[in-house]
Amino acid sequence: MMLLLLRNRGLLSLQVTSLLSSSSSSSSSSSSSSSQASSPFFLCFKNTLSHSTRQNPSPKPRKPQTQHHVAASKTESPAISETTRFVQTFLFVPPGIDPEEVTDDKVLPGSNIVLGPYAGNAQIKEVEFVKSSGRLKDCPKDDRPEFALLGRSNVGKSSLINSLVRKKEVALTSKRPGKTQLINHFLVNKSWYFVDLPGYGFAKAPDSARMDWSAFTKGYFLNRKTLVAVLLLIDASVPPQKIDLDCANWLGRNNIPMTFVFTKCDKMKAGKGKRPDENIKNFQAMMEKNYVKQHPPWIMTSSVTGLGRDELLLHMSQLRNYWDN
Repeated sequence: MMLLLLRNRGLLSLQVTSLLSSSSSSSSSSSSSSSQASSPFFLCFKNTLSHSTRQNPSPKPRKPQTQHHVAASKTESPAISETTRFVQTFLFVPPGIDPEEVTDDKVLPGSNIVLGPYAGNAQIKEVEFVKSSGRLKDCPKDDRPEFALLGRSNVGKSSLINSLVRKKEVALTSKRPGKTQLINHFLVNKSWYFVDLPGYGFAKAPDSARMDWSAFTKGYFLNRKTLVAVLLLIDASVPPQKIDLDCANWLGRNNIPMTFVFTKCDKMKAGKGKRPDENIKNFQAMMEKNYVKQHPPWIMTSSVTGLGRDELLLHMSQLRNYWDN
């Protein structure tokens, strides 16, 4: 199994659409050149391949995690392939799959997410708005799993929800940032929830209201037992924002499972000077100091072109199905 990596000044250049290759070494040259021509997007990460063990991320909050290769390290050869080290460090390997078995066809395009045995039933057949809640205790009290969408105001949160469910105006969209001011539950396939949370940042609301939003949103994260994961939306059309980094770090410190969902990957805003993939690379580099042993799952999306839609739903399905077991 060959790893499609290009070393340049201590960095690893990673093609997001094909991370690994199952072809033999004799065909490595042709495989590499053909795959690189298939996509303009490349991301770079610092070389932190010194970690030979990692925790297998669990999508279920506060569910015990296990470390791989630790107990057997004394009896097995200490040597570990560069490919395995890369998989363990940079890819999100879900439960039920051995890092040694990861090949390029198991990595979702435009992401670092490996597709595992729990993926399935990803199609959205029906969705309905259930309720808006101003307090955590007013949220639905059933045991259905839920995914919370969080991001800066105007990050494209409502547009992403509408794109995922393939229906317009399921989630209210507005040109005025900060439109969502409550915890909004949408029931999908009568079995799980999308939860649209208030955006943070430049919401046009009184300071006291914004403070209340922050308080009950954090309370939701810390106390909602049915929360499978937070989908933290990051605007890829602009350089990394401190408020996004702060939010990600807070979620990480509190052991809240999250997936970085990079939005607007089809856009490059005038005057910003950087492509979406460059902004994503810079965001990843800033986050790396806090996620040395393992990277959270991330995926590139566009509500305009549909980029990443099906892949994100597959990722959510494997988290949800594992949570249900």
